[in-house]
Amino acid sequence: MTAHLSLTRSGTGDPLLLLHGWGSSRRDFAAVLPALSERFDVLNVDLPGAGRSPHLLERPTVAAITDAVERTLDAEDVGRVHVLGNSLGARVALELARRGRARSVVSIAPSGLNVLPERIFQGAGMAMGRLAGRTAAPLMGSLSRSAIGRTALLLPLKTRPWSTSREEAIGAREGFADSRDWWRTVLWGLLLDVPRGLRHIDCPVLLVQGTADWVAMGQTVRYLPLIPRSRFRPLLAAGHAPQSDRPDTIVRLVDRAAKQAAAADAAGTLPEEAAADAA
Repeated sequence: MTAHLSLTRSGTGDPLLLLHGWGSSRRDFAAVLPALSERFDVLNVDLPGAGRSPHLLERPTVAAITDAVERTLDAEDVGRVHVLGNSLGARVALELARRGRARSVVSIAPSGLNVLPERIFQGAGMAMGRLAGRTAAPLMGSLSRSAIGRTALLLPLKTRPWSTSREEAIGAREGFADSRDWWRTVLWGLLLDVPRGLRHIDCPVLLVQGTADWVAMGQTVRYLPLIPRSRFRPLLAAGHAPQSDRPDTIVRLVDRAAKQAAAADAAGTLPEEAAADAA
C-alpha cells in the first residue's frame, strides 16, 4: 500500500478522472485540460511512481495501480467517475469500469492485449525510451523551450510534436527520466498484464486509437469483442498519445460518452439503447 496519489483538481460538474500513460505524467493532458475543466470536475492524477506520486511498495500490477487510484478517489470523496485514459492509464480505466467505479470510459490505446512478439517489441521500446530519457535528462529543460526540441522529445508518441506545449515535454522527462520503480512497472503493469473479467463492464466504453500509433499496434480493437457494447473510434493522423494531436476531438468524445451515460442513467436503459435514442 502507498500514500494517496498526487493530483490537481479543476472545474465543476460531474467528476472526470484523467489517467496518463507510462512514460509521462499528468502534464500530458495539458492540451485538453482547459476545455475539459469547463465541463467537468477534473481530477488529473500522477500514476504511482510518476510525477509527484510515490511508487507502490507492493508489486505494481494493474490491479495494484487501480487500488491506488481508488484510494485517491475515496480520499477526494469522489464515487463513480467518467474516465479518460491513455495507454497504461487507459488499461487502468477499463479496470475501474470492471469494478463498477466508472460511469463512462474513453480508453485511448489501452495496453494489455498485445501478443508475445508485440510485448517483446514494446518492452524493447520502453527500455530504449528509459535509457534515452535518463541520458538526455539534463538537456530536457532547454529542449522543451523550442518547437525543434519538443519534436525531438515527443516524436515517437505524437504526430504533431512541434505543436505541443512545454508542459507536455516536461511530462516526458518526468515519465521517462524521473519516474520511480520504472522497470517493475513495465514488467508487471505492461508486459505481464492479461486483462480478465471485461465482460462485467456495463458502462459506455469508447476505444480510441490513432492511425499513426506504432506503439499499441492493433491491440485496441481486440478489446471490442471482450467488452459488451463497446465502440471503436480511429483518430486519423494521430499518434499513441494524441491528446495534443486531436485535442478538440478528444474533448468531444469524452463529452459524448458522459452524455450517453447520463441518458442511460436517466432512462434506466442499457448504454447502446441510450446511444440510439441520442442519435
